Amino acid sequence: MRISKNRKWWVLGSLSFALVAVGLDLTVLNVALPTLARELHASTSDLQWFADAYNLVLAAALLPAGMLGDRFGRKKMILMALILFGAASLGCASADSSEMLIGMRAVLGLGAAFLIPLSMSVLPVLFSEEERTRAMMIWATANMINIPLGPIVGGWLLEHYHWSSIFLLNIPFVVIAVFAVLLLMPESRSAYSPRLDWLGVVTSSLGLVGVTYGVIRAGEKGWSNTEALLLLIAGVIVLAGFVLWQRKTKHPLIDLSLFRTAGFTWGSALATLVSFALFGLLFALPLYFQEIGGADALGTGMRLLPLIGGLIIGAQASDKLSPRIGKKAIVAAGFIFLAAGLGLGGMTDVQSGYGFAAFWITVTGMGTGLALPMAMDAALGELSAERSGIGSALIMALRQVGGSIGVAILGTTLNSIYRHQIAGADFPDAVVNAAKQSVSAGVAIADRLQSPELLHTVHRAFVHGMHVMLWECAAVAVLGFILALFFLPNKKALENGKRKVG
Repeated sequence: MRISKNRKWWVLGSLSFALVAVGLDLTVLNVALPTLARELHASTSDLQWFADAYNLVLAAALLPAGMLGDRFGRKKMILMALILFGAASLGCASADSSEMLIGMRAVLGLGAAFLIPLSMSVLPVLFSEEERTRAMMIWATANMINIPLGPIVGGWLLEHYHWSSIFLLNIPFVVIAVFAVLLLMPESRSAYSPRLDWLGVVTSSLGLVGVTYGVIRAGEKGWSNTEALLLLIAGVIVLAGFVLWQRKTKHPLIDLSLFRTAGFTWGSALATLVSFALFGLLFALPLYFQEIGGADALGTGMRLLPLIGGLIIGAQASDKLSPRIGKKAIVAAGFIFLAAGLGLGGMTDVQSGYGFAAFWITVTGMGTGLALPMAMDAALGELSAERSGIGSALIMALRQVGGSIGVAILGTTLNSIYRHQIAGADFPDAVVNAAKQSVSAGVAIADRLQSPELLHTVHRAFVHGMHVMLWECAAVAVLGFILALFFLPNKKALENGKRKVG
């Protein structure tokens, strides 16, 4: 596809605008949950479904979205998704009940399911291999900048405006992205349009929803919860059936031969490991800053900025070093930085100052910036323009599941250790049982009772749980380093032995 050099970077910039809106929508919601509980009279279950409705529809629609982009045109599908996302944002802003907000959040998830993989799928179409690394760096940064920006923007909006402003915030991003994509982005689609694999669509969607929701429930209720286990088992069985069907049918939804290429297989796996470790970190850090450090939502966002600073440093370094040392060395080095940063985080104690936290968060961000864009670029480099949509969706589906499992497993570790530590404390049973619910509950009870001893116990219990959780994340990073070193193809192998799958 012929397109001027400047124009394709403007296309990437417009897609990045859309990705920022998608990311902000998720992180801003977390800040707004207390306000939504009060204004919409939402129950705890309602609050959980505000997030779950989005995540489950996202998981269900990723693979069909990639297929539809390949078949009917990626530009067309991106524009439809942007319009849908904007309309759903207006619906969320005007919601007058929990049920309406849950429904609109589900529609937002559908829009995001198209925007995320299809925005990535245009990278191998628009950019050469030499340019694609930088393009992937920009794409990854746009996906992650919402981590600190969401609490900052959300906290400020909630302080000065009605809660609906957190959803109306999406509209300017969507409008800019729509006009830019409409005017600048060329259409691209697969020249080969096989019969639609409806059974593959249904089984992949049901399987991903089962696994995702099972993991969410396990994180909330524990891994011995019957409902969570049944959902997980059912999801895995359906996904196994989906794989068997893909091997049998003449017109599969996904091309399983992608996994015969080391670049796609190990690039996707390593990107998933980064997501696993990073999502666990992002589960614990806001709680640490707010409940141990006493920061509000705005202050929490400010304290997370070093993560993005490190990410940008790492991504720029990988862009400069890639032509000389190759993806394999950069991804391996990224996992070393990740392991070092997370390991240092595991040495945090109750008295640690923010300077120490900022340092290890920056190191973790650098590792992410080195490892994640390069691992995804290694996988993306194996996709032909014909199948870039479904291939990108497959990469994102693996990352989505990996991140959800990371939050559930690592969150369970943190919570179980916290509860065990609180259970052994020398306080009345009623106080202990109430404080065991969460670190937020423990801090609130200690403040209400004006008990410095209970507050110190709660802080110490949470930090101890965070120690173990961050060391688990560091162990995952070490595993990533080993896998990258032994299995990810080096630059020479990628150049000389790569074959496109289409």
